[in-house]
Amino acid sequence: MTEVFPQAPGRWVIATRESRLALWQAEHVKALLGARLAAPVELLGMTTRGDQILDRTLSKVGGKGLFVKELETALESGAAHLAVHSLKDVPMEMPAGFVLAAVLEREDPRDAWVSARHAGPAELPAGAVIGTSSLRRQVQLAARWPQLRIEPLRGNLDTRLRKLDEGQYDGIVLAAAGLKRLGLGDRIRAVFEADQMIPAAGQGALGIELRADAEQRHPLLWAAVRALVDDRAWLATHAERAVARALGGSCSMPLAAHARFAADGRLELHTLLGAHDGAAGIAPVLADGRAEVRDTAAAEALGREVAARLLASGGSALIAPAR
Repeated sequence: MTEVFPQAPGRWVIATRESRLALWQAEHVKALLGARLAAPVELLGMTTRGDQILDRTLSKVGGKGLFVKELETALESGAAHLAVHSLKDVPMEMPAGFVLAAVLEREDPRDAWVSARHAGPAELPAGAVIGTSSLRRQVQLAARWPQLRIEPLRGNLDTRLRKLDEGQYDGIVLAAAGLKRLGLGDRIRAVFEADQMIPAAGQGALGIELRADAEQRHPLLWAAVRALVDDRAWLATHAERAVARALGGSCSMPLAAHARFAADGRLELHTLLGAHDGAAGIAPVLADGRAEVRDTAAAEALGREVAARLLASGGSALIAPAR
C-alpha cells in the first residue's frame, strides 16, 4: 500500500544552529519561504557538537559534519521539515535519507582579512600571529608569508572577533560572506582575491537540506524550496563539492575549490591541495579546468576531472597519509 503523507502541516519548521550568523541565515530562508507557503514558518534553534567543542580543531574531532548531525536528527524525527546550512559546513557525501535540495544565490565567496592595526598580512612583522583554524587558509597563508605564526581560532563569528579585539591575534581570516550578512562589512580591512587565496568549496553559499522523501511527503515544501535554487550557484558549488568528494575531502585535507562563470559562459574551476594536516614547508599543488556546464552532471564531471589533475600534479603524495 502506498503511504499517504499530509500535504501541508499546521506549520513548517526550520532546524538551525543558534549562532547569530546561523539564525540570520535561517531567518533569511524563512522570509523567502514565507511568501510561498501558506502555513507559518518557524525556527528550531539547536546546539551542535561542533558548537560545543571549541578547544580542538575540527580536523581532530570529526570534521564539519559535527555542525549538521543534530539538525539531521530533527529532520529524521519530524521535529523539523528542513535545515539551513552554510554550504561549506555540509559534508560532501550526504548521509542516506537526506538530500541537498537547494543552493541559494551566493554571497561574496572570498576570504576577508580582519585587523584593527594592519592593512594585510604583508604588513605584519616576522612572528606576528594570524588566527584561523582552517587548514585550507593555513597552507595558503604559510606558502605566501612563511615568517608569520598561524594559531588556532575556534568559536562563532562574534567569539572570533572578540578574541581579535582582546589582542590575542594581530589579524584573523574569516569568510567575507558571514561578516557582510551580519552587517559587519566595516570590519573587513581587505579581501583576498580568489587567485590570492582560493576559497573553500561552497563558501558564501547557503544550502537547504531536506529528507530524501520530502518530494513525496511534502510536495508543497519541496516545490517552494526548489524554487529558491540559484542556477549558477548550484552548478558552481556542485563542481566544487565534486572535487572534494573525489579526493575524499574532509577537514583534515587542506583543499580549496572555487568555480565561477567566465565571460564566455564557461565554468572555470580553480583548486589547491596542501599537505595532509597542513604540514608546513610543503608546497601546495594547484589544478584548474573549464568547461561548458549546463547541468549538475556536467558540473560534477568538471569537478572530477580537475580532482584527477590535482592528483596527477603531485596531490596523491599529499593526501597519502590521510588514507
